[in-house]
Amino acid sequence: MLHPMPPSTISPAQVERPLILALDMGTSSIRALLFDGQGRTVAGMEARRPHQFRHTPAGASEADPDELLDRIFACLDELLEKAGALVEDIAAVGSCMFVNNILGVDAEGRAVVPLTTYADTRSAGEVPGLRADFDEAQVHNRTGCRFHPSYLPARLRWLHRADPDRFARVRRWVSLAEYLELTLFGETAVSYSVASWTGLLDRRKLVWDEELLAGLPITAENLSPLTDVSVPRRGLRPDFARRWPALAEIPWFPAAGDGATANIGSGCTTPQRVALTVGTSSAMRAVIESDAPRLPGGLWCYRVDGRRSLPGGALTEGGMVYAWMQENLRLEKEVEDELAAMAPDEHGLTILPLFAGERSPGWAGHARATIHGLTLATKPLHILRAGLEAVAYRIALVYDQIRTLLPADPHIIASGGALLSSPTWLQIMADVLGREVTVSQVEEASARGAALLALESLGALSDVRAAPDFLGATYHPDPDRRAVYRAAMKRQQTLYDLLVARGG
Repeated sequence: MLHPMPPSTISPAQVERPLILALDMGTSSIRALLFDGQGRTVAGMEARRPHQFRHTPAGASEADPDELLDRIFACLDELLEKAGALVEDIAAVGSCMFVNNILGVDAEGRAVVPLTTYADTRSAGEVPGLRADFDEAQVHNRTGCRFHPSYLPARLRWLHRADPDRFARVRRWVSLAEYLELTLFGETAVSYSVASWTGLLDRRKLVWDEELLAGLPITAENLSPLTDVSVPRRGLRPDFARRWPALAEIPWFPAAGDGATANIGSGCTTPQRVALTVGTSSAMRAVIESDAPRLPGGLWCYRVDGRRSLPGGALTEGGMVYAWMQENLRLEKEVEDELAAMAPDEHGLTILPLFAGERSPGWAGHARATIHGLTLATKPLHILRAGLEAVAYRIALVYDQIRTLLPADPHIIASGGALLSSPTWLQIMADVLGREVTVSQVEEASARGAALLALESLGALSDVRAAPDFLGATYHPDPDRRAVYRAAMKRQQTLYDLLVARGG
């Protein structure tokens, strides 16, 4: 049976030029896609390579950066072969990346410290020292980031203590996107967007934060030069120019954070819309052109680029909770109808879904997941439903803070494969938030956002806000269910206070 293409996809025969090749370096896969001049994916023009991070009981979350590069190169090979004659219309390469990843390279540009991700919690013990050495409120206001193991101040201190000899071999600390650029071009820079996720960028002055660096085992010389997402690099190294001649001399724009591009790609480009993204992790974010002068304690503020800010909150919990429960509870793959048939909170369980520590809103990197209230009557499906509700409660805490920065109650636009694959979870979100939740019909919101930023930088779009909207079904909140969920949220907060806030 043939299924109609989503409205955000166009056939190769109908594309509007120029075309953009978008690289999306995500937490579960590397993807390369073609987008046309309206930011529509070109049907059939996609290459994907899955990958997995290495996780350990001690809290490690690592990957071999060279293996990730091999997957990126394979995606480019496959996509360019699929594109055929369309390669002549590719005007630029845009990219986005899961942020808060870091690796160390030596003076020859070789990786000597493996890539670690935002989910690596081994540096949690460094947070109290940072809070003793710095005024965290001032650092939060300058950088938009709290002290937490997902950010570089804690991770760099831990890496220095854990392996000082290898640390000393590092000439520069870079993200995967910078490592890719260094490999392809022989030099690299980091966008304000990616840099803002490190916890080391002064988000207003758009420079590395000197006061913070003075208390860390690195200097600004150990970080890449800063640039904007609109400033491209050209001229691939000879080996890569021969491999991909169509890409050899076109602009390659610096990577942006995938959270920023997810907002842009799903049409959340003004304060009137908030993006709710649930993939492996989850987040709520809004794009503003004015500054967020004082941030609520549970939020961060990153950058889209040199003129747009991105206040919001990210949670380690998201689709990983669904996936962990489905695998470990041995549930059938198709459980949506059974989940939908359950009444709100009928299971009586209270879950802290903090499998990889907490980011927003409490920033307790040491926190761990807890399931409370199990009885002999508890079934695996009860635990799964309770897990989905628990994630929604955590997202509602972020929403309650982000709305204080916006001019009015915003429209919530949902994206992310984990959330969009479950209508039940979408309805839970609407009921818990007490707001309408509209589905984005953009299947690759982060990649599309990277493509739209490239089109804007080329002048092919006057502004990303000029790109067409692709919105789908709206889920409406039920006040009775909301009341049930709000009572359950209080139980979750009580458990959090007992085990996390008071537990140290």
